[in-house]
Amino acid sequence: MRAIDDTTVRSDRSDGAALRGRAARAGVPTIPLPRHSAQAAARTARPAKGCAAVPAAASTGVAALLRGPVRQARVLLSSPTAVYLQVVGERATGDVVGILTSDATRLPLGCVLFRPGNGRPLVALAAGARAEVGGGRIVVGDLVVSAAAWWDPRPRLPGGRPALLPEGVRQLRNTLYGEGVPHSSFTLPGLPTGPGGPLAALRGAVRRADLEAALRTATRLIGSGPGVTPAGDDVMAGTVAGLVLLGHPAAERFAAGVCSLAAGRTSELSAALLRHAAAGRVSAEYAAVLRGLVGERPLAPAVDRLLDGGATSGRATALGLCTAIDLVERTTRVR
Repeated sequence: MRAIDDTTVRSDRSDGAALRGRAARAGVPTIPLPRHSAQAAARTARPAKGCAAVPAAASTGVAALLRGPVRQARVLLSSPTAVYLQVVGERATGDVVGILTSDATRLPLGCVLFRPGNGRPLVALAAGARAEVGGGRIVVGDLVVSAAAWWDPRPRLPGGRPALLPEGVRQLRNTLYGEGVPHSSFTLPGLPTGPGGPLAALRGAVRRADLEAALRTATRLIGSGPGVTPAGDDVMAGTVAGLVLLGHPAAERFAAGVCSLAAGRTSELSAALLRHAAAGRVSAEYAAVLRGLVGERPLAPAVDRLLDGGATSGRATALGLCTAIDLVERTTRVR
């Protein structure tokens, strides 16, 4: 059985067959939960106050939070498909973990439930409400979620600098921008348009193969646009992750610069997603497109799923990926 990113769904629990079926139907890639980690979680977890734990497939990007000691957290946002928690810790901005339904965008900081949303918020709690994360589970209100399986948000691509299929790249660009439409006409809601706008500046930096100029556009994009994850942040997250995963030699420096700029400029959720992007951890939808670009899976449905994500997030992230591909092609080209 294959999941959204073509990884095999597995679990080492006695009810593994049931979990495999639910994970596969939800489209969640998983990896085994080591027995010693499960035992450690059982020793450190607090009593659930009579609430049965709901199993989920957790991203290894938040494994340290979930497997570690129980820590206090607060609700950032609750919706019918997700609840995001900021975990109190040594990092000044804290860390963020999400509980996601199976029909939500599978973000690299998420624990994905084996069911879709039902139109009601996952928890009836306001922003700022207390929660707990650690000991193998998340407790927020009456909802208790346990890490029953794991999935890896960093796609494994062939080689240090994977070769992308030229026809696949053209297909991605045509689907994003529109076939025969100038890339300069592409816009995102809430971001300034015209020759003086940040997207025009980013395109100009790409045309000149100027990585430093591309990084400077982050000062104009981070925090720009509406939404919990502003469109400008999604563009930069897609760019950062693309540079990292495609093996650009300056990816680490570029990513560090973007993450530094994000501090205090954007939401806690966006800042956390930028940190995951800097480590090459992406949504399952983004990973599926990359796998399509290297010929490991059908590309067209993967691109459609990515572009359909959120009000603007999917298209903005895809723009970031296209930007990364262009920068890799132009700035690493042998002269």
